[in-house]
Amino acid sequence: MLSVLANRTYRHLFAAQVIALIGTGLLTVALGLLAFKLAGDRAGTVLGTALAIKMVAYVLVAPIAQAFTSRSPRRVFLVATDLVRAAIALMLPFVDQVWQIYALIFVLQSASAAFTPTFQATIPDILPDERD
Repeated sequence: MLSVLANRTYRHLFAAQVIALIGTGLLTVALGLLAFKLAGDRAGTVLGTALAIKMVAYVLVAPIAQAFTSRSPRRVFLVATDLVRAAIALMLPFVDQVWQIYALIFVLQSASAAFTPTFQATIPDILPDERD
């Protein structure tokens, strides 16, 4: 199982995916905590809405992203979606309204929904041996 890490390209792609997943997870928690802080007595409603937006964004964007993936270079697409997620992290200190959190959560999850199928489609190209 660890033999696939001998492949340099796969190792880099795998490391990028791990870092991206950690970053997205931490950013999602940070946005949720910020929503809780900004919402005050409406915190439950705001958090519920934020989590609903997260799921809706993923369900709506993933199929559309797969169509774009087949028409653009995968490497460029993967880097672009990671840059979008990094940009959202950089915007976090400037958020002071609940609607901004909703927008950032939608964009973050849209980028993740685009990244995941592209990442999964790239693996067979890098590791052509099905056993790997």
